[in-house]
Amino acid sequence: MKTFAFILLLCFSVGFSGIADGNNKDSKNKSELLAKLKSEVRNNLISNILPYWTKNVADPVNGGFYGRIDGQEKIYPEAEKGGILNGRILWTYSAAYRVTKDTSYLSVAKRAKDYIFKYFVDKQYGGTYRSVTYKGEPSDTRKQTYSQSFLMYGLSEYYRATGDQNALDQAKAIYFALEKYAVDPVSEGYFEVFDQKWQRTGDLIIGEKSAKDEKTMNTHLHLMESYANLYRVWHDPKLAGRLKNLILLFRDKIINPQTFHLNVFLDRSWQSTSIIHSYGHDIETSWLIVEAAQILGDQQLIGDSKKLAIKIALAASEGLQSDGSLIAEKDYADGKTNTSRDWWPQAETVVGLLNAFELSGEEHFLTDAIKCWNFTNKFLVDHQNGEWFGAVTAKGSVSKGDKAGFWKCPYHNGRMCMEVMERVTKLKVSKD
Repeated sequence: MKTFAFILLLCFSVGFSGIADGNNKDSKNKSELLAKLKSEVRNNLISNILPYWTKNVADPVNGGFYGRIDGQEKIYPEAEKGGILNGRILWTYSAAYRVTKDTSYLSVAKRAKDYIFKYFVDKQYGGTYRSVTYKGEPSDTRKQTYSQSFLMYGLSEYYRATGDQNALDQAKAIYFALEKYAVDPVSEGYFEVFDQKWQRTGDLIIGEKSAKDEKTMNTHLHLMESYANLYRVWHDPKLAGRLKNLILLFRDKIINPQTFHLNVFLDRSWQSTSIIHSYGHDIETSWLIVEAAQILGDQQLIGDSKKLAIKIALAASEGLQSDGSLIAEKDYADGKTNTSRDWWPQAETVVGLLNAFELSGEEHFLTDAIKCWNFTNKFLVDHQNGEWFGAVTAKGSVSKGDKAGFWKCPYHNGRMCMEVMERVTKLKVSKD
């Protein structure tokens, strides 16, 4: 983060070379451009994203939050309530309180934390349920590693924001359960799905195509993210080793050394079972791996991850379009390209490209980050009803997706806003 502040301060002093439109402008204009970006994303967070969830998604009858609101703002009060969604809500409002000090966000975070403790925690077998009914009864009692990671992520952030020891203890309990049951003792890494008693199953619930897809990039990405956030507040030496192991798995097994795209699905011995370039996951990994290494404090891994981040960001940029958006993915096995502009890859693109600019000083990364935000703000942000649409077409028409649901949450877009806010704020502090 200090590197980012230094580079931006230097650029303010000498002037960017046309960040937005290719024309030379003085440093004052460039300063105003970044200030405008920060102002716009802050306004989007404070006036658009967070109020939507507070006003529309809180369930006043059964507690917690509704499980689904569709793209036409229809509430489904009897939809099941997902652990992934609730963990992400907990993280978002905990972080929002930490960043803004607005106590109204703390009350929402506490609502999420209390609901998770009451309904999602499996008090008999440990870990958390994948989902509960709208009344809070266990619905999907499977232990999904991906879902566990987000509840751990949210609980550790709540502790970071509040110092609540019970939240930290529960985050640690999830970590211990994962280390006891989910680790592959032969080839390292983590398996995907277990029954309620932590017996491994062959269920394919995160996009896997066959039983050969025993490990996924996606699950390991969010484990790395959540282990890093837990280590941020709990400097346990064993956790440090497990976090380092996850970073090394990305460096040595998951990132393709020829293309610098991620191997999306892998077999038990880490051989890739797909030829998919998931551009959103690429760009998200590019900055999360640096963050994880920095939290760990391992200088060798920090250096390695910074070098990788630039290469991954360049690979992900293959999905950038002339309008600034990032398409979803390309499957080279069948030659099909998914050109949908989904909400979450745009958010990760803004952060990932800013991170690449931080590390390299190459202005095209910053140019593309701002272009992506401009596209997002124009087409994906719902300026009338709040929140973001799930996806838009190449022409910017809303195409699909819920406003809130099992996967649709305030975490990707809310985090993007806070990342930009904190980075530019640090620049101002450094400048002062």
